[in-house]
Amino acid sequence: MSKEKINLNISGMTCVNCSNGIENFLKRQDGVIDTKVSFASSEGEFTIDSKLYSKDKLVANIEKLGYKVEDDFEKLEQEQIRSFQKLKQLFITSMSLTIVIFALMFSNIFEDELNKKIIFIFATIVQFYCGGRFYNLAYKALSNKNFDMNVLVALGTSAAYFYSVFVLFAPWLFPENLRFVYFDGAAVIISFILLGRYLEERSKQKASDFLKKLMNLAPQEANLIQEDGNIKTVLANSLEVGNKVLIKSGEKIPIDGKIIEGKADIDTSMITGESMPVFKELDDEVLSGTLNTNGVIKIEVLTKSKDTTLSKIIQLLKSAQSKQIPISRFADKVANIFVPSVIAIATLTFVVWSLLGDMQTAILASISVLIISCPCALGLATPIAIVSSVSRGAKEGLLIKNPEVLEIIKDIKYAVFDKTGTLTKGEISVETTDIDEKYFNTIASVEKLSEHPISKAIVSYIENKEAVENIEIEDVEIIAGKGIKAKVEGKLVLLGNEKLLSEHNISILDKHKKFYEEQLNKSNGAILASIDKETIGSFSLVDKLKDDAKELIANIKKRGITPILLTGDNKITASKIASKLDIKEVYSEVIPTQKYDVILKLQEKAKVMFVGDGINDAPSIKQADIGVTLNSGSDISKDAGDIILVNNELSSVEKSIKLSVESIKIIKQNLFWAFAYNSLGIPLAAGVLYPTFGLMLSPMYAGIAMSFSSVAVVLNSLRLKVKKF
Repeated sequence: MSKEKINLNISGMTCVNCSNGIENFLKRQDGVIDTKVSFASSEGEFTIDSKLYSKDKLVANIEKLGYKVEDDFEKLEQEQIRSFQKLKQLFITSMSLTIVIFALMFSNIFEDELNKKIIFIFATIVQFYCGGRFYNLAYKALSNKNFDMNVLVALGTSAAYFYSVFVLFAPWLFPENLRFVYFDGAAVIISFILLGRYLEERSKQKASDFLKKLMNLAPQEANLIQEDGNIKTVLANSLEVGNKVLIKSGEKIPIDGKIIEGKADIDTSMITGESMPVFKELDDEVLSGTLNTNGVIKIEVLTKSKDTTLSKIIQLLKSAQSKQIPISRFADKVANIFVPSVIAIATLTFVVWSLLGDMQTAILASISVLIISCPCALGLATPIAIVSSVSRGAKEGLLIKNPEVLEIIKDIKYAVFDKTGTLTKGEISVETTDIDEKYFNTIASVEKLSEHPISKAIVSYIENKEAVENIEIEDVEIIAGKGIKAKVEGKLVLLGNEKLLSEHNISILDKHKKFYEEQLNKSNGAILASIDKETIGSFSLVDKLKDDAKELIANIKKRGITPILLTGDNKITASKIASKLDIKEVYSEVIPTQKYDVILKLQEKAKVMFVGDGINDAPSIKQADIGVTLNSGSDISKDAGDIILVNNELSSVEKSIKLSVESIKIIKQNLFWAFAYNSLGIPLAAGVLYPTFGLMLSPMYAGIAMSFSSVAVVLNSLRLKVKKF
């Protein structure tokens, strides 16, 4: 056996049953060892025995099923956009014509016969133009021995439509009391099912946006240092291992490398989640996509562009995006039993009544069976509840991007939290200081000349204490990784770390050293200040906990959920935050790939929710069973998340759990009633009770029963909007 793995981009899949159909078909082919097709990412991963089965044959078989295999991501994206626009246009056309049909049904604009013929024209457009995709998908499903919702939609709407056509154009075939048309029912079903597919496809489109944004994080060009020392602008993806690259202040690093000259403060928040820039100097490694906030450095390239840490994050995201959805497609599973049963019952009804010699009843009864089995309530059971749930979520500050997670939120056992910007405010601020306020004006005037986050925090703290008058500053020098020095009224002013003071032969006075060391032991940051060769004290810097963080952790613990802290910050800081929140399990100093691995290991035990806000959290957010992100987070993390906390309140996480419980309860009730109506109505329509009780549902009453079941489902779903929890 010669195993070969093949990855393909597949366009043309319109629902999860398309991916299932491809898998089922290919698994039956000799030489196909394994197949994984993701509807979410439009990708397929196949393992074949190349001696028995070739890639060309694989592509040919997929295209034989009616799908396309695209050469690259851009072509796939273009095809998806075209498909989405087509679906949107079909939905708008269908809904518009359905509204017109209803208006004509309940008005006397035209003479009755003309009115029905105009309705027939519009209904025909809806049935075969807008609803044509259901016939196509039903054919594909049946070809793969799969009875899904598409078969049910095509079958039910066809029964209602063609019965109406015969009533309209051959009324003599029916008794006068059975001459009713059901064009409106068929049109409504098609319009609402198209709405569900449109919303699903739109979510899928948005789900891939974060990948494109992430791909654009690293700069496309780099400053290559040539052998003669000249600088040449080249494409970043053309860099080779060993090349030397210049990165200026304010530029993003184009590739993973090692500093060979210079030093700088590097904003690594997208990779590590560190709230403060990290000082990097000779022989330190820097990562693609991180930002050089000050200083000029030269690096030696360590990896090719496809092997950078950022590229690995992108690959992890692709892998997480293409994971199989854990939700069971309950309606489709039941449909696989229900549809064949309905066809069998309708056929049996026709045969039995025919043998009894009543051909007219045979025709009407079998059609009534198909009409009452029309999946309007079944099709609405989940979408209407989801719409109500999403609406209620928005009211509660929850933007639910992927409604499918509502089914599994209630089952989570682990709630994993990022630290910076999620449990903490993500802003450096001054907690306290031992510096006399008489020096504040001088310090603020110097710090205003720096754009460093620490400088901004100190200026903000001082400005809240008193008005600052600008003083003339001389010889300002911002020293990467150390701080800032300047001359004020001829006196040397230093603001920075202990190393900066040591280089200028300044010792920390005992009265200031105690405060300074206390802050470090508490894992706070500390910035020393000296004027005229003598220390005047230090500022204690912190990233404060969010106001509702403690309450959330306590509440989820009561629900039996284990909170976990997962952060790129150092061990001391992470332990301090965890201690304040009473979180026992802590992972610190982890990069995105390690975060991703932690989520995978936890998922082997139970369902996992991940709450984060940074670019570095995106792979974990996407891989987790439920990914939650904050509205204040990066665009990429928001695109990757299933739920966005619009108001940035952590208490909304618990609200999502409560909403999940209520939503699933409503959906189950809806499905029960949808099937209950069918279970009771089908025997009546088939005429089972007619010999004994004289009871039998005509197509008209079958249509009414079908409509009533839909109304019941809608009203039950709307309870979510007002229910208290």
